[in-house]
Amino acid sequence: MIGELSFETKKSYPENPLPADMNLLEQLFPGLEKYVGEDIPVWENRESPWSIFSPGELDLGGQIRDLIGKSEGDSFIHPSSSIDGSAIIEPNCYVGAKVEIRNGAYLRSGSWICDSALVGHSSEIKGSILLPGAKAPHFNYVGNSIIGFGANLGAGVKLSNVRNDGRDVAVSLQDGSKINSGLRKLGAMIGDNCQ
Repeated sequence: MIGELSFETKKSYPENPLPADMNLLEQLFPGLEKYVGEDIPVWENRESPWSIFSPGELDLGGQIRDLIGKSEGDSFIHPSSSIDGSAIIEPNCYVGAKVEIRNGAYLRSGSWICDSALVGHSSEIKGSILLPGAKAPHFNYVGNSIIGFGANLGAGVKLSNVRNDGRDVAVSLQDGSKINSGLRKLGAMIGDNCQ
């Protein structure tokens, strides 16, 4: 009958069933342990790397504001970075040393681009972290995501950050279990050196 169909769309996942000794941040991004630079954000909860996107004392946007002195309308751009004149960089972004931002790129507020990373032609980064050497080379959308050291997204990769049903995003773990991220906007966490 029309109008009387019901679909079961509610599925709940535990908030965080990870063992206390599991450090998911270092499992996904082992380069963090060896990295000696100071241009990466700080994670308050290393078992839930996505928590950096949650409002709180050490959320990503707040860390950027702290670095740039809480000046509205400002972003930090390292002088050794190469920014094409057609690129758009919104306020409250961090662009590290030797970063390359190519033509038509769009950095939206809350984006943290670490040393030697690349944001290519017509790529859009929104509230995301590109760790050192990460590449979003052309026609990419990276929304509320973390891209690991030396990871390279293929042409046209879209890391969508919202579910079609508007519910919180669940994170799938290696063992197949899922965790409720508590976030309505979360894209992907791409580990170090993924191609």
